[in-house]
Amino acid sequence: MKILIIEDEELAVKKLRKTLSAVDEEAIVAGTADSIKAAVEWLQENPKPDLILMDIELADGQSFEIFNLVEVKSPVVFTTSYDEYALKAFKVNSIDYLLKPVQQEELAAALSKYKKLKNIYAGKETTTDGFNMDSLVKELQQKLQPKEYRKRFLVKQGQKLVSVDVEEIAYFFSDGRLNFFKTFDNRKFVVDYTMDDLEDMLDPESYFRISRSFYVSIASVDKIDDYFGNRLILGLKPAVDKEALVSREKVTDFKKWMGK
Repeated sequence: MKILIIEDEELAVKKLRKTLSAVDEEAIVAGTADSIKAAVEWLQENPKPDLILMDIELADGQSFEIFNLVEVKSPVVFTTSYDEYALKAFKVNSIDYLLKPVQQEELAAALSKYKKLKNIYAGKETTTDGFNMDSLVKELQQKLQPKEYRKRFLVKQGQKLVSVDVEEIAYFFSDGRLNFFKTFDNRKFVVDYTMDDLEDMLDPESYFRISRSFYVSIASVDKIDDYFGNRLILGLKPAVDKEALVSREKVTDFKKWMGK
């Protein structure tokens, strides 16, 4: 099994070499590259390796750029110092990642995973279950790059338009026909987005969707009481003229959100 190591830290390369030899006697380091430029050149000038161990942060940028500059035909195991939870969703895919410093048992597991998938990868750009290298790289980029959430909304106030900062908004709610938000100073506006739209716009650290028709700011929650049907009922500030109920399926996640 020929492996290319893309890593800009010399000590990390030495450790990976040592760990590879310890976990798999068939593992051969076919080459190393310490930058995007060097990696692209190596991939252009050499037969494709069986596997690539690729650090995400290189001296000349993020290694994702390699995929834009050269066709990568080998499966990739990323190595990274990023927080584990930021990459949790990525873990379930057919590509793997290892947190630095790379542990022997984790590298062994990644090589084992590669061997199991070897027949799927061999000569195929897309696997039978829809695996695609490009889509997985894009997914990982999204996990690592901070998401930009909505900072303000432009809404109507009489015959004019006003801009309202998100920090001013206490909660969003629907009456079945229209969607509204209320500010902490008790102003009410129609908002031209669905509740599903808002779910993608609002920072989940600050806003939580308690039901199909309610999105609340953590600062607006004044009181929490048990409610029949294993639900919760919230007292909000400013007061709202409809019941703010946390649906049964949302209760556990809501409690975790409030307790962060």
